[in-house]
Amino acid sequence: MNYITKFILFFVMILLVGFTVTKESNEVIKSENNAAVALRAEADAGTSVISYIDKGNMVASWYGPEFHGRRTANGEKYDQNALTAAHKYLRFGTLLRVTNPRNNKSIIVRINDRGPYARGRNLDLSKASAMALEIMNKGVAKVKVEQVSLKGVNFPIISLN
Repeated sequence: MNYITKFILFFVMILLVGFTVTKESNEVIKSENNAAVALRAEADAGTSVISYIDKGNMVASWYGPEFHGRRTANGEKYDQNALTAAHKYLRFGTLLRVTNPRNNKSIIVRINDRGPYARGRNLDLSKASAMALEIMNKGVAKVKVEQVSLKGVNFPIISLN
């Protein structure tokens, strides 16, 4: 084949690939737009797209200064000033609404570490989380825990692993 024939063949192949990708991209965009329209319609109807899956009561403690800046189990640096928590088996990135039943204060934390390793405890909160819930002085408290989820979706909203 001569140079011009090769160039034309190459150009035709690029056009065919381009049309295929464009068609698939448009289908993905259409399905994403349909989902966005459905979520917007549900929100406009006054219903929430977020649901809370009851995980029951847990015993929570907190950890802070001695771990600040060290690596967590998911590989990120521990920040005692962030709203994060450690749990023995919930997936990294799982969002939990944690409520202190004594004062009804709630926060949303993200699981980014493993623990607690003290017997009888289920959740280790960052220092900032414990401060927000006003359980720092007590050190250990019974809290109500709910997993934050998109309606109809039973997995973490964020996943970092």
